[in-house]
Amino acid sequence: MRFLLLVCVVLVAFASNSILNRLAVGSGEIDALVFAVIRAVAGAVTLAVLVLARRRSLPLFKPARFVGAGSLTLYLVGFSMAYVQMDAGLGALILFGGVQVTMFAGTVLGGERPPARRWIGAALALAGLAWLSWPSGAAALPVIAVIAMLLAAVGWGIYSLAGRTSTDPMAETGANFIWSVPPLLLLSMMRPAQIDGIEASTWGIILAVVAGAITSGLGYALWYSVLPRLGGTVSALLQLTVPIIAMVAGVVLLDELITWRMIGAGALTLGGIAYGLGVFQRMAGSRAS
Repeated sequence: MRFLLLVCVVLVAFASNSILNRLAVGSGEIDALVFAVIRAVAGAVTLAVLVLARRRSLPLFKPARFVGAGSLTLYLVGFSMAYVQMDAGLGALILFGGVQVTMFAGTVLGGERPPARRWIGAALALAGLAWLSWPSGAAALPVIAVIAMLLAAVGWGIYSLAGRTSTDPMAETGANFIWSVPPLLLLSMMRPAQIDGIEASTWGIILAVVAGAITSGLGYALWYSVLPRLGGTVSALLQLTVPIIAMVAGVVLLDELITWRMIGAGALTLGGIAYGLGVFQRMAGSRAS
């Protein structure tokens, strides 16, 4: 029960990241790269303080940092850049669709053989997200934003796969955040001033700090702590609940309207996840016994 609660907390943190990023970057409170830099610095400082306070060391120079920090940096840059031109719904569809492909491919190449039920469940859940998130009308998709979000998806998929071997989640996540700061700063300084040159507001900075310290830093450390007990495809499936959580949060916190499309798409997505995880089979087995 405690493990299930931890997984739920992590998924809520992931949904919160999308909302915070949309409020800050999508509303023009701060530019995308500055948001990513502050987010990384806040996460690095928070986790480093917690690790050192517990008299532990940060594994800064282990070979695993190349994969962990590199994939985290790719995710942070792509995620922030995409939301400059993309709404949260379409962004979530592209992000988690890409994460599914990355993680399923990674686990299969690593020797895991997911049952057919899991593939079908993932397909149903993605169909639900497509129904929920795909924009109506004939508006063209923002190509640069789509590419950025796909890169973020690959980065996050690799980061999650790497976390399955984590032995010290907080210290390893802190080290990953620390190493993500220099390339993010370099990218921010190299960017021409006329590109995305938005002056950061106090509100935008606060949102970036909250996203970095709490929903990213602590949230990702918690994610690394539960990943070793989850298979690659199971963790990929579970992440498809994040857009649904964000949708519910939008209704509760932002007074967004509930539509039949939201209800139907949400039911299809959650049903696909439940089928892929074998929830219905276990329920039938418990009734039979």
